[in-house]
Amino acid sequence: MTATTLLYIIIAILIINFIIDKILDALNAKHYNDALPPELQDVYDENEYKKSQSYKQTNYKFGVLTSTFSLVLTLAFFYFDGFEFIDNIARNYSDNNIVIALIFFGIIMIGSDIITTPFAYYKTFVIEEKFNFNKSTKKTFVLDKIKGLLIMAILGGSILALIVWFYEFTENQFWLYAWATVTVFTLFMNMFYSRLIVPLFNKQTPLEDGSLRDKISAYAKTVGFKLNKIFVIDGSKRSTKANAYFSGFGSEKRVTLYDTLINDLEEDEIVAVLAHEVGHYKKKHIIFNLFASILLTGLTLYILSLLISNPLLSNALGVEIPSFHIGLIAFGMLYSPISEITGLIMNHFSRKFEYQADDYAKKTYKAEPLITSLKKLSKNSLSNLTPHKAYVFMHYSHPTLLERVRNLKL
Repeated sequence: MTATTLLYIIIAILIINFIIDKILDALNAKHYNDALPPELQDVYDENEYKKSQSYKQTNYKFGVLTSTFSLVLTLAFFYFDGFEFIDNIARNYSDNNIVIALIFFGIIMIGSDIITTPFAYYKTFVIEEKFNFNKSTKKTFVLDKIKGLLIMAILGGSILALIVWFYEFTENQFWLYAWATVTVFTLFMNMFYSRLIVPLFNKQTPLEDGSLRDKISAYAKTVGFKLNKIFVIDGSKRSTKANAYFSGFGSEKRVTLYDTLINDLEEDEIVAVLAHEVGHYKKKHIIFNLFASILLTGLTLYILSLLISNPLLSNALGVEIPSFHIGLIAFGMLYSPISEITGLIMNHFSRKFEYQADDYAKKTYKAEPLITSLKKLSKNSLSNLTPHKAYVFMHYSHPTLLERVRNLKL
């Protein structure tokens, strides 16, 4: 195989992925105006349903624009030898492969952020603002961007430097050391993300004493679930959309409720949502997802180790001097079909786990408040209640609202 042939394969993968995504998006969009099934008639009134349809159409058109722009930009990058240009810049500053890789990806990251920021700004301050979701200020938007870049530079840069260093000293065995490093980092972040990262963006306060905390504590006691750390996060600082999640293990185990969730739902509904999250914990879904992620990372790194030394990877992107960082870019594009397949498998398990967590909440608490909470959350986020089955299969990590309601009513 020649470098030119490999380049054509990469371009074909990018274009085929784009076409499949656009077909799925178009199929999904055709169902935006479908009549709501009887079980969901009470979610929207006529005006609210029209508003949700408008929101979906707006996001659909915006998604087509941004994804098309991204594809055209990527193809132009290939045509004008953009990777070679950035690689040459990096090599002008150092002969050290680790430093070169950090400079290369630093330029890619900053350049990408500069290009995509106008789209993110429009999404936040035009689309989300128009539909009354946005609560973020321009100052918060900018600070979030800066903090995100710094975290990526520090954490991502450190991991990248270690992986390149492993490759320099162990060559094809580097994947084992890289896998161990990523595994430790993943476990650490699962344990301490809420303690270390979340406070950089949001304020977390313990749920105050009162009837809600009493109900949560009483429920946790009935299912033998030790839960001392219940926090409220100021999600309303950025959006009106609500959420709740578990994080951590052992002494770091905690549940976090968005303040918007507390404002939108009744206390019984919040406990039902919490019961669903406890179901994930009791059914070992969190452990499964964590170890599946670690195993998939190991598989990816192993396949990378088989290919990364081949100069064809770098040559295919127009770079004459083979290097780990250029090979990594090419590998990522070639690996995307496998990522799609593993993503489909993980989505299948995720949807299955959602049913199990719903069943757990129904069994240990009540089904009705969970149903009403799901309907309220869907209404408040203007969710699509009539998605196309193919779109759900390819993209949804959760069953549709209709499927969950029918399951809970069994």
